[in-house]
Amino acid sequence: MAVSIRLRREGTKNSPYYKVVVADKRSPRDGKFIEIIGAYDPKKPGHNSTLKIDRVEYWISKGAQPSDTVRSLIKQSKKGTTSGERSPRVEAESSQATQEESSPGESAG
Repeated sequence: MAVSIRLRREGTKNSPYYKVVVADKRSPRDGKFIEIIGAYDPKKPGHNSTLKIDRVEYWISKGAQPSDTVRSLIKQSKKGTTSGERSPRVEAESSQATQEESSPGESAG
């Protein structure tokens, strides 16, 4: 089975939003897919994509071919993680975990 990593369009008219999916090359653009590995919002300025880099590398090692747009998103995402920048989602999760650890637990007494 020939597998590709490509964009799946979601959202409304004039407000596109894309999911990065692993799918069979023969399936339609918005059709059946194997796995969702990220998202891309072209209307958002700045860092506008999130990808699971470990899953991308896994599928590429299995022979999946990324589309041109997804290839550029992978390159941007890898560049952002190697330069020491953290995505807003990762920062929010880490700060939330820190707050949960520092807040005292309620005792059931």
